[in-house]
Amino acid sequence: MTDSETFLESVEEANRTPLSRLGSSKSLYAATEGDIDTEPVLSATADAEHAAWKTFAAWADDEADEEVRDAFERTAEEEREHYETVADRLDDHEPGEVPALHEHLRGLEDTVERLGALVGRILASRRSKEQVIGYFVGDADPQTAQLFRDLKGDLEGQLERATDLLEARCEDDEDWERAEAAASGAIDAAYGEYVETLEGMGANPKPVC
Repeated sequence: MTDSETFLESVEEANRTPLSRLGSSKSLYAATEGDIDTEPVLSATADAEHAAWKTFAAWADDEADEEVRDAFERTAEEEREHYETVADRLDDHEPGEVPALHEHLRGLEDTVERLGALVGRILASRRSKEQVIGYFVGDADPQTAQLFRDLKGDLEGQLERATDLLEARCEDDEDWERAEAAASGAIDAAYGEYVETLEGMGANPKPVC
């Protein structure tokens, strides 16, 4: 592996099934614990944005690499804005439990692994945002659907920053392999919680064919 494009393709290929299922309608069912309505959808999204804000702010606080620290700070600020934007649409919001994905991310300390895991988080989050957009399109609420399109658009900038930094920081195949393992680990954490939640509700996590 020699560049960020190859890395991204490899991560997506290795995680094709979990990413596909995280992008299915069942992901919204799991996130809202079966209560797919406007307030639960917004609340679940706000929880995820709040967790992301706090995760990347904590990464920035102890990151020694100045350029990477700046990227984490920028990402944290975007996620804070995302959280406040979504929370403003709720009468009141108290963040819930930290999602398994962010519990996993908060345990990482190595710069290359954090960058790799950030890519994994973005790939998973991109799928969930698509389901939220679809919900509001189906609910005849184009304004809120567009809001989430805008939030999803920020993920593309985050992905570009993360992959550019990986290309500059990965010195050999071993570094790329660590980054890929970290990306897959982040996706696994999100997917594991998705499966556990659905199975706890008596639902099959596999899509209905």
